[in-house]
Amino acid sequence: MSKIKFGDELETVMTREEFPLKKAKEVLKGETVAIIGYGVQGPAQAMNLRDNGIHVIIGQRYPSPSWGKAVKDGWKKGKNLFSIEEALEKGTIIAYLLSDAGQMQLWPDVKKYLTKGKALYFSHGFGITYKEQTKIIPPIDIDVILVAPKGAGRSVRTNFLDGSGINSSFAVFQDATGRARERVLAMGIAIGSGFLFETNFKNEVYSDLTGERGVLMGALAGIMEAQYETLRKKGHTPSEAFNETVEELTQSLIRMVAESGMDWMYANCSTTAQRGALDWKGKFKKAVMPVFKKLYQSVKEGKETARVLKANATKDYKEKLNKELKEMSELEIWRAGRMVRSLRPENLKK
Repeated sequence: MSKIKFGDELETVMTREEFPLKKAKEVLKGETVAIIGYGVQGPAQAMNLRDNGIHVIIGQRYPSPSWGKAVKDGWKKGKNLFSIEEALEKGTIIAYLLSDAGQMQLWPDVKKYLTKGKALYFSHGFGITYKEQTKIIPPIDIDVILVAPKGAGRSVRTNFLDGSGINSSFAVFQDATGRARERVLAMGIAIGSGFLFETNFKNEVYSDLTGERGVLMGALAGIMEAQYETLRKKGHTPSEAFNETVEELTQSLIRMVAESGMDWMYANCSTTAQRGALDWKGKFKKAVMPVFKKLYQSVKEGKETARVLKANATKDYKEKLNKELKEMSELEIWRAGRMVRSLRPENLKK
């Protein structure tokens, strides 16, 4: 376990070299990991565990689209694909990977199978942190652990297949067996994490909800729409506005940031771009800082989770969601994006 110093702060980080897959397999020897939920994270984590030689089973409703997806992914009914109840009974580590609303709804059934010594595994701190809303309160004689990959399930799988892994946070909420820490680290390595950094359930969900609503998705989409619409109103063509707003960012600049950081990207752009970006960066920060403060407070107070749970509980949620996504898809910026992407060399060859 490494200690990384940032100023006066020390962070705990576990790497593959310090906790190799061989050790993870030894820790998980004799365990049965039951994946409950085969939606976003479930398939990737389940297949990575399987490929790494861990005994893993799937618990899923039949019939359902997710059951069909599991079958396509190679899971066999009666061998490693079971009803949710059978998987819960057989599992010693219950990987609770349903949606946050789904976890709340299924919890009364799940709790019955959490017998002494088992581990309840999450990839999000939502259910535990907002227990007043979700009513998810684990028995005191089980381990409660978390590994949260910093990416969608698709990235967890693709990064695993290319050997790079994906960064994940880990946390122990409850250690009833004395083995919770080694169990969570073993799970983190076995699902393909590149390295693991320590957190707690509350910090994980606060940062995650803020990030999704902020830079990662909400703020990014909003800023892109604002710049695109400004350029269009000033007479720029759709392709020009899209290229200067999205294409250059996603196909060039963000890759440079990922490689060596924002300062390195600035250093490798034109002097005109450098000066302008440095002069305007502070103005954008000043403009959005109040929004982020308001957002974080809303997350901390549980207002965001209450909104999510209420929305997901309505019978027509999917219908409303699809309508919202269709409206986004039909915005000119994303219609222009489809046109620009079709002109990429790799797509012209198809």
